[in-house]
Amino acid sequence: QVQLVESGGGLVQPGGSLTLSCAASGFTFSNYAMSWVRQTPGKGLEWVSDINSGGGSTYYADSVKGRFTISRDNAKNTLYLQMNSLKPEDTAVYHCAKDPNGWVGAREYDYWGQGTQVTVSS
Repeated sequence: QVQLVESGGGLVQPGGSLTLSCAASGFTFSNYAMSWVRQTPGKGLEWVSDINSGGGSTYYADSVKGRFTISRDNAKNTLYLQMNSLKPEDTAVYHCAKDPNGWVGAREYDYWGQGTQVTVSS
């Protein structure tokens, strides 16, 4: 069955960095676009970033553009999110999500991971 397992979250000071990972299994990872979506009690779900199946096309929310970098290693079936210059408003549970297609489109995901908590605080 499809599994998406995030890791790498934690507590970091403002201005710090973290790298999140999402280990995928149960499907042909290299065939599908993937995304990061974050969730907070106040804002609900917020799309963060997409990457197409081959990794050549990436997209970012304005709130993270220039600070976050999405990437993937199809040989390792792993999705990454490098987060730099973190701000308190980046505090959230970060989920990876699988798109049913190889290209980035409607952002209607068919599988989600359980998420990893990122807390940005001094």
